[in-house]
Amino acid sequence: MAVTCFIRYEIDPFQRDAFRQYAENWLRIIPRLGGRLLGYFLPLEGTNYEAWGLVGFDSLAAYEAYRARLRADAEAVENFAYAQRERFILREERTFLSAVHGGLP
Repeated sequence: MAVTCFIRYEIDPFQRDAFRQYAENWLRIIPRLGGRLLGYFLPLEGTNYEAWGLVGFDSLAAYEAYRARLRADAEAVENFAYAQRERFILREERTFLSAVHGGLP
């Protein structure tokens, strides 16, 4: 069963550019390591401290294998370290979703 990892970030709104760089780094890393990147999103109007990332996988097992590759990848490890050093992510939550099919063509 295909799953989407929905990542909700609470970010420091004064460090949007740092989060943007972090997200842009994942644009290269995630596909290379086997995730289907659906997108990263920064706030535009309204709430200024929430950002989101969505990544698709064929199954939860595929996600777990991807996570193992992340931990072993130098560029991914550096991107995580960048976020910790700069402290622009205040909180991070992951939810796993499955699509409901049959509504829109």
